[in-house]
Amino acid sequence: MRRRHKIAAILFLILAIPLLVVGVAISYTSACPPVPVLASGVTTMKAIVSRCYGPPEVLTYEDVAKPTPADDELLVKVRAAAVNPLDWHYMRGEPYVMRLMGAGIGAPKDQTMGVDFAGTVEAVGKNVATFKPGDEVFGTRGGAFGEYLTVRESRNVVLKPTNASFEQAAAVPVAAVTALQALRDKGRVKAGQKILINGASGGVGTYAVQIAKVLGAEVTGVCSTRNVQLVRSLGADHVIDYNNEDFTKGEKRYDVIVDNVGNHPMLRLTDALQPDGILVIVGSPSDDRWIGALIGFIKATLLAPFVSQELSRFFSSMNKEDLTLLRNLMQEGKLISVIDRTYKLSEAPAAIAYLETGRARGKVVILPD
Repeated sequence: MRRRHKIAAILFLILAIPLLVVGVAISYTSACPPVPVLASGVTTMKAIVSRCYGPPEVLTYEDVAKPTPADDELLVKVRAAAVNPLDWHYMRGEPYVMRLMGAGIGAPKDQTMGVDFAGTVEAVGKNVATFKPGDEVFGTRGGAFGEYLTVRESRNVVLKPTNASFEQAAAVPVAAVTALQALRDKGRVKAGQKILINGASGGVGTYAVQIAKVLGAEVTGVCSTRNVQLVRSLGADHVIDYNNEDFTKGEKRYDVIVDNVGNHPMLRLTDALQPDGILVIVGSPSDDRWIGALIGFIKATLLAPFVSQELSRFFSSMNKEDLTLLRNLMQEGKLISVIDRTYKLSEAPAAIAYLETGRARGKVVILPD
C-alpha cells in the first residue's frame, strides 16, 4: 500500500510541477521598459503603444516610425478608430491563457493597439488594383490607434459607405461582424422567428437588434432603464428593462437568444428558449484571470448533453465579404452606428478605461488629436 501511495505521489508531482511552471510563466508580467530612441531621419507619426501589460496607465502616446506600404498594401491615414473589449484584454494580457496563445509571455508581442479603423487612402503599393489615393475606407488592422496604418488590399478593408461618417464606419467592423455571424451563422435566424438580444444597448447588441430586423425576426431587446428608448429606436419590437423584469422567469419562449452579457445562469437561459431553440454565447464575463470568458464556453460544453436546445459557443471571424455586406446595409440606411463617446488619440487610455466599466451605450470611438 505504501508503495502505491509513493507512486501516486510521484505521478502527482510529475503532472503538477510542469503545470506550476507554466502557470508562473504565463502569469509573470515584465516591468515597463523605457521608450526607445528612434533613429535619426526616420519619418514619424503619433500612436498608442503597449510595451508592458497592465491598466490603461501603462499605454504611452509617442512618436513611432510611420509605416510604408508594401507592393500589395494601402497606406491609410486613420480618421477614426473604435475601442473593443479585445483591446483591453490585450492591454492587460488577461486572461493569462491569451499569453500562451500568442499574445506574449511577460510582455506584449505586438506593441500596437487598436483594430477597427476608418480613414483615407494616402498611398498604394504598385500591385494594388482596387483602391487609389483619396478613397475612403474602413476595416480591421492592428495598429488602428495611430495616425497611419498599412493594410493588404486582399484583407479586411472595403470602401466606406458614402452616407456614413468616419466615426460611424470605424465603429462597425468587430462589433457588427460579431452580431451578423452570431445571428446568421450560429443562430440561423429566419424570418418570423422570435429573437432575444441580451445586452441590446452595447456594442454588439445595438448592431444585433438591427441585423435581426433585417433578417425578418421579431426582436426583443434586454437593457437597462436608461437605454430602453435607444433600443426601441433601433427597431426592437419589444424591450425588457432588466431592472423591472427577468426574462428568464417569464412565460415567453424564444427561438434564438444571443447573450452578450453572461449575467444569467446558462440553465435559466435554456428555460427561456423553445425546446429546439438556440443559445448563442457571445459574451461571458468572468473575473477569472486565467481563462476569463472561456469559462462560459466550458459550461456550455458540459451542459449541452443534458438539454434539448443547441448551445453555440462562438468566436467571430473577420472577412472582407461580411464587411462588404455590412457596408451595403449602411449605404441602404438599414444599419447605423450608436456612438456613446469620442476621445482624442492621446486620450485612448481613458477611452479604454471607460469601456472597461461596461456602461458604454453602443461604441466608443477615438479621433485624431
